[in-house]
Formats: sequence, C-alpha cells, structure tokens
Amino acid sequence: MRLTDVWVAHSITGKGHRKPIATSMAKRINIILEDETAQMINRAAKPGERSRFINRAVQSYAATHSPAALRERLKQAGLRDRDLADEITRDFRAVDREAWQALSRGERKVKRSFRGAEKSTS
Repeated sequence: MRLTDVWVAHSITGKGHRKPIATSMAKRINIILEDETAQMINRAAKPGERSRFINRAVQSYAATHSPAALRERLKQAGLRDRDLADEITRDFRAVDREAWQALSRGERKVKRSFRGAEKSTS
C-alpha cells in the first residue's frame, strides 16, 4: 500500500444505506526519536496535535530539501548575486590590466623572501 492510497470505511445504517465513516490518507507508523527531539515536539505542539505538527515539519523539510527545491534556491542565489559577481569581475579585470601595463613598461616587483634573513645550513 502506498501513502497516497485512500481507504474509505463504510457502515450500514439501520435503513441499509452505506454511510462513510472516515476518509483517511494517513498511515500510522512507529518511529524512534531521541529524547531531546521528543521533548521539543511536546513543547512545540499543542496537546493532541503532535502528529499534525510532525507531518507539517516533515513536509516542509522535504519541500525545501528536494533536488528541485535545491536547484531553485541555487538559481535564485545566482540571480541575486549576479551583480556581485559582475562587480568582482570588473575589479579583478582592473587589477589585472594594471599588472600587465606595469610589465609592458618594464616595471618588475621585487620578490620578498618569506624565509627571513637567515640562510639554511643544511
């Protein structure tokens, strides 16, 4: 049985008509949670609302962590940060241009030794 299967229970009234008792798309499951997680759920959910609370939390998590949701978030971040990427490109292009112009004029930077003044004896 899949979670999307629907089971309708019927009762027969005194007149022989069928009457739906419940339409359920829910399934009872047993899960094991850490004590801390169970306590957090008990604090956050109203009495009698734990199942609904957990259902909403799982649905929200699945909706935001699915491959399609992650792709959409990356797309939105790319669009949001497009201007920043363009600005960084312009800055590096300017620095790169300055370095090439200095090389073409014959200017060279003196490399510094990172070892310090002492020479190795080995």
